[in-house]
Amino acid sequence: MRTTTENQTAEHNTDPITLEVIRHGLVSITDQIDANITRTAFSPYVYEYKDFAVGLVSARGELIAQCTGGMPVFVADSVGKAVQDGLATYGRGRMNHGDVIVCNHAAIQGQHLNNTVMYTPIFAGPMRDRLIGFFAINVHWIDIGGSTPRSSDIFMEGLQLRSIKLWSKGKPIEEVYRVIENNTRFPEELMGDIAAQHAGCMLGRDLTTALADKYGVETFLSAVTVILDQSEAAARAQIRALPDGVYSHDAFLDNDGEGDEPVPIGVKIIIDGDEMTVDYTGVADQVKGCYNSGYYGGGRTTARVAFKYLIAGSEPANEGTFRPLKLILPEGKLLNAAPTAPMGNYSQPFPTVIDAIIKALEKAMPERVTGAHFGTFSGVRFRGARLDNGKPFDCHDSGHGGWGACATHDGAGPFRTMAHGDTRIIPVELQESMYPYRISEFSLREDSGGPGKFRGGLGFRKRYDILGPCSLQAMFDRVQCKPWGVAGGKEAKSGQITILRKSGEKKIMYKSKDYPLEPGDTIIVETGGGGGYGPPSERPRELIDRDLRRGYVSLESAASEYGTAVDLQTHR
Repeated sequence: MRTTTENQTAEHNTDPITLEVIRHGLVSITDQIDANITRTAFSPYVYEYKDFAVGLVSARGELIAQCTGGMPVFVADSVGKAVQDGLATYGRGRMNHGDVIVCNHAAIQGQHLNNTVMYTPIFAGPMRDRLIGFFAINVHWIDIGGSTPRSSDIFMEGLQLRSIKLWSKGKPIEEVYRVIENNTRFPEELMGDIAAQHAGCMLGRDLTTALADKYGVETFLSAVTVILDQSEAAARAQIRALPDGVYSHDAFLDNDGEGDEPVPIGVKIIIDGDEMTVDYTGVADQVKGCYNSGYYGGGRTTARVAFKYLIAGSEPANEGTFRPLKLILPEGKLLNAAPTAPMGNYSQPFPTVIDAIIKALEKAMPERVTGAHFGTFSGVRFRGARLDNGKPFDCHDSGHGGWGACATHDGAGPFRTMAHGDTRIIPVELQESMYPYRISEFSLREDSGGPGKFRGGLGFRKRYDILGPCSLQAMFDRVQCKPWGVAGGKEAKSGQITILRKSGEKKIMYKSKDYPLEPGDTIIVETGGGGGYGPPSERPRELIDRDLRRGYVSLESAASEYGTAVDLQTHR
């Protein structure tokens, strides 16, 4: 059947009330599917940690709407690029109602292979012959084979699926399912997550079709065009309010996980009229470690996330919002690596890149920038066999840390990094029921936030008592490049891991590939804080007293950092 697509010739005559109903209806659909996946997924990575995102894209692969609680680094680019590759592979004429396509290919999405986009075409109209877009969901598949925990090229990292049909015209392709099921260490969890992902695509498709049919396809497409254009206009207005100029900042990662050399993160921001350009020429070249990412999954994603924080915080994340954003990103860079480069921990540099972009604009928009956040995954990943049934387990308990303070209030936290959005901590009770350890302490880390007129957010302290043999993969960074303050604020503490062996040996660790643990060992994770804002001498005394009462700041820190004469008896 020949289909028609797009809204290039649609007249923009949607009345404002209908426009708002459609605008909020699209976001509501993606949020509903977000909630459904949380309820139906099998893996804690998905139903607790929420390592996924839901998006609606146009028939050209442009982002139209996303769920409000999804992973920013997913929907910012990956769903749209996957759809565009599917269109190039199959053509619109071979996209049928009931088709479901999956893609995780590094050459397309530029991220590690676990991030797998599943999408389905959306047809509307009386004859169901108008292709109005695609409903897409990116889920972190818990395991797709491959070497663990690190790799030297993408082929060691698992199964690659480039725009493969999983369903055709409403019927599953069993051969593809068998390939996936037999290339994972956790088939039950993964196939359950895929079922939830598929159900989300189907319901999201049907709800979007119903919305388009309710108001008519032409009205729906016209509204989408207006929504994108309005978002673009709002973003350009925000950029025009900034002084033209070139702004820069240089940061670095401690290393690439393989060697000891720092990895430069130099960014330059060009404000010119109503456009903003991010120049990544000063970023390191592709590295040996698996910190690399592609143009769309790396450079453009980080630029878009930072742009959204600074410029378009009140606008929805869609293609229109990002039209004024341009990139300078040479090939072969850390954020534009070759598609065969190792990408297993591709997003490790992202928090530092986003921090650097924000810091670069300190002079242009001092009322908007914040101190750096803790800026590292602070990840601890336990692997081994469960004590109850002997089955393998893989628990990634990433750390939450402090965010930077701003011109009006203290920093927030502990939260995940700016690259993660609303991903959550897996509940302690669930971890202890599934994995061979007990968590005997989970507290805020005193003095971890950077001092300032407004204090940076705090990290946490978490203690794991090991009950069974397993291994530890640690992913800490920003130890040398500590979370900086702005406008006179001071830097925060960085994070670390302390290993207390049952033999009495003590070891400080930041990164490890596969460190063996035994029953009786203890792991203490301390995450970093956020940088301060403004001179500490300007912090109101009542806020210092409050921090002392709550245990956020020690007596010693109050005296040394804030120059405060403290009544020791009052606060002991």
